[in-house]
Amino acid sequence: MCGIVGIMNNSKRPADSLINDVVAMANKLVHRGPDAVGNWVEDGIGFGHLRLSILDLSAAGAQPMTSACGRYIIAYNGEIYNHLDLRRALEITGATSKWRGQSDTETLLAAISHWGLDEARGRAHGMFAIALWDRTKRKLSLARDRMGEKPLYWGWAGKDLVFGSELKALRAHPDCPREVCRKALAQYLRFMYVPAPRSIHPGLYKLEPGTILTVDSTPPTTPPKEPIRPGGHHGSLGIHRYWELNAEIAAGARNPIEAESEAVSMIGDVLGKAVQRQMISDVPLGAFLSGGVDSSAIVSLMQAQSRRPVKTFTIGFDEAAFDESPHAAAVAQHLGTDHTNLRVTDADAREIIPDLPHLYDEPFADSSQIPTHLVCRAARQHVTIALSGDGGDELFGGYNRYIRGPDLWQRLSQVPRPIRRLAGRAAQAVPEHGWNKLGATYNRIRTEGAGISNLGTKVHRLGERLRLIDSVDDLYRNMASTWIEPEMLIAADVTEPNSKLDDPLPEFTAGDPAMRMMVQDMRSYLPDDILCKVDRAAMGVSLETRTPFLDPDVIALATRLPIGMKIRDGQGKWALRQVLYQYVPRELIDRPKVGFAMPVGLWLRGPLRDWAEDLLSHKRLTEEGLFNPEIICKTWSEHLSGNRDWSARLWTILMFQAWKAAQYE
Repeated sequence: MCGIVGIMNNSKRPADSLINDVVAMANKLVHRGPDAVGNWVEDGIGFGHLRLSILDLSAAGAQPMTSACGRYIIAYNGEIYNHLDLRRALEITGATSKWRGQSDTETLLAAISHWGLDEARGRAHGMFAIALWDRTKRKLSLARDRMGEKPLYWGWAGKDLVFGSELKALRAHPDCPREVCRKALAQYLRFMYVPAPRSIHPGLYKLEPGTILTVDSTPPTTPPKEPIRPGGHHGSLGIHRYWELNAEIAAGARNPIEAESEAVSMIGDVLGKAVQRQMISDVPLGAFLSGGVDSSAIVSLMQAQSRRPVKTFTIGFDEAAFDESPHAAAVAQHLGTDHTNLRVTDADAREIIPDLPHLYDEPFADSSQIPTHLVCRAARQHVTIALSGDGGDELFGGYNRYIRGPDLWQRLSQVPRPIRRLAGRAAQAVPEHGWNKLGATYNRIRTEGAGISNLGTKVHRLGERLRLIDSVDDLYRNMASTWIEPEMLIAADVTEPNSKLDDPLPEFTAGDPAMRMMVQDMRSYLPDDILCKVDRAAMGVSLETRTPFLDPDVIALATRLPIGMKIRDGQGKWALRQVLYQYVPRELIDRPKVGFAMPVGLWLRGPLRDWAEDLLSHKRLTEEGLFNPEIICKTWSEHLSGNRDWSARLWTILMFQAWKAAQYE
């Protein structure tokens, strides 16, 4: 795992000037690659690379790397898990017979030289962000992996085209824009993250997953008015897809698995092979273990293929409602792993908050960023790589919205809209703690993990939004939203732009609302929230994370499962659970889904109150001129009263304010 940066310069300024900016940008990413630094500059193009050595720890794996034929230069962040298979394929074709070392970077370069970038990317199983310079065609290509595991920002700093693994590297360029893009701000307030392709700064963008950006030696010197989407161009710069999620899902739907026994057997086999590929390493390796279905499945398959106890990690909290460590410990004991449980106090967790603006160098407000960073920090004391269960919910139907949402919409759609509005107000008339008591009673009489956690918050949230819901897609969008009308918070005339959620969905999903929700999550929430959160939390302590659920073979298999093999009897991930039950008794697994949450609402009324009061003060918000202070101050007052839990909404404002203060100190 590594960090990459680069500059493409139009004015052909001197090499020493260019290298100085490349070095300044690279210095901001030392946490991503503390083992080695490399730079390369040639005729107006420059790459920087920070290396976290994983495969081939020798100098033969150093980057930027030149292909054996001398045509290509690469700076690459990621891992190609099937690179030994690619080597064998290249040797069989006669493309090469001599290798300088054992690194996957050398394999990737040879594959690109022989098959071209698009086909090489299609053959590779892994996570990556790539910068490639073709000396013959004088063309720069930037590529990102299928699902967006590895980040890649790009855009304009003055007349230079710049790119890098994190936004902080681009900001090290002296001409990089620093103002706030208000359209991106509106999207952030809705989703708690800035969805690709925008970033929080105008003229700087995220490369979308599964795409390649190409530009010749004379790139445009100014950014486009709107972000370039796949299939679009701006002068000599264009973006195209080499892998299409919709096409993958449609192909799976045309070839469904009909027999349940076959589905369960194939999941165990395909996921097991993905885990095996991702366990290849020249440095210590372990796994995160929460005790839930996804992480337990990954650890079970790891332990089944390991000759020694797998190192597993979890963190426990003093707040019992947020503590899943006993479940993780029970699973670890059953599987026989070498388990580490780090106990964390509220004070320990809160100490992370000042570091968040640096870790997530654009606004990011998923509060599970705190425990995620803590468990990464604990794991890094023992290992350099940790496997995670991320992606299991999106692929196999794990989130409550997939289970409850379609049924809820079917019932609500039969009720006239005026009555739905009345029902929404009635739902909110019952205090959240009243709904929580009802939910606790319901959970006690349900079996096999079919209960609901935090019922009060969910009912109040739905009640508020019923007035805006006219379809199952509206329901999903509202479930995915923190602020329902974010443009009302911004002290300017801003129209919230479209996001990836407005892109067409596969046609066959028209009659499958749960699948529609899963596709939406796979193309936005998963890459821009979940994977971003894990990447920054882990790379902040130089830890590589790997996600076997996002192996291309696992994705392709998951698309072939009918919805009834994912969601059954009010429970998600049915088929995946059957695989897990072969290793772990169901009584250790089946319970309501909790998630990796933190008691932020309580903190804001207690130990974080002074910090929040300062960032949310009417005077400060007015002087800064970005937000409508009346709405925010009213929300803050209601939260402090204890009558409403507005912690999620307030956290978005607080994380933005903390980020902005850190950028302009």
